Amino acid sequence: MRQRSHLRNRLEYCVAILALKSLQWAPRNLAFALARVYTRLLDLGIPRLRRVARRNLAMALPEFTPRRHAQIVDGVFRSIARILVAFAKFPAIRRGYLGQWIRLEGGEYFDQARQAGRGVLVATAHLGNWELSAFAHALMTAPMNVVVRPLDNPLIDGLVERRRALTGNRPVGKKNFARAILKALAANQAVGILIDQNAAVDTGVFVDFFGVPASADTGFARFAAHSGAAVVPGFALWSEPEQRYVLRFYPPLAMTGDALRDTQTLQSKLEEVIREYPDQWLWIHRRWKTRPPGEASPYESAPPVGSPRVGL
Repeated sequence: MRQRSHLRNRLEYCVAILALKSLQWAPRNLAFALARVYTRLLDLGIPRLRRVARRNLAMALPEFTPRRHAQIVDGVFRSIARILVAFAKFPAIRRGYLGQWIRLEGGEYFDQARQAGRGVLVATAHLGNWELSAFAHALMTAPMNVVVRPLDNPLIDGLVERRRALTGNRPVGKKNFARAILKALAANQAVGILIDQNAAVDTGVFVDFFGVPASADTGFARFAAHSGAAVVPGFALWSEPEQRYVLRFYPPLAMTGDALRDTQTLQSKLEEVIREYPDQWLWIHRRWKTRPPGEASPYESAPPVGSPRVGL
């Protein structure tokens, strides 16, 4: 991988700080309006994001019209805007103020899993507001361990990690992450892991995801089998009528100890929730990049034709 220049890192960091502070200091309604402008610029400035999303939707939801696909992609950028605002407001969000941003639903599933005493693996994804989900969970119950991938820009990565840790959450990085996860589970702690990322051929297995083979990492299933921890799906989903998020936990998923079967169970549950909230999943990432042997990447071909663009 080509090494990033210090100048590029500094410029990106300055832009990130300016955007973050403008959202942090602005009143809530103004902050949402500003964030929509920022995500509009992101959409226009990096057109491949929309192309990737349209390609994903054409594969995963072919029953929808091109116009509906375009509406979902616009919803994704609105969702990113909401994530940015909440992340910017983290320093001001405390227990007494938390209810304006998020409420808990299905907390009994998490509590029952914790009472089993073998730790809790929270299966989450880039769906809704994954940053606020972990942040708020620490205030509602107790800090948790969150598996993170360091960002390419170390300056921005440090900024993000400081905000993530404001409520006591503990980031788990790549170095010795397996040992750290198993240690946390042995201490009956919660560990949140994103399960919707594309996996390389040597670390994943192909499962059915929206009717298309997708490579998914088996690590989550293996941690569950090794530790005996309960597996609880959880997502912070935006409620338009309430104008706030709902941190929703679902009943624990039964694990068998078979990595392929359990990984399919996880991905099937994720697909179920995404179908309910399609405009809150990050369709702009190349989820189906890794293909079975002999099959070309869907992102190397031309994007679907005829998808209209509707306004953000």
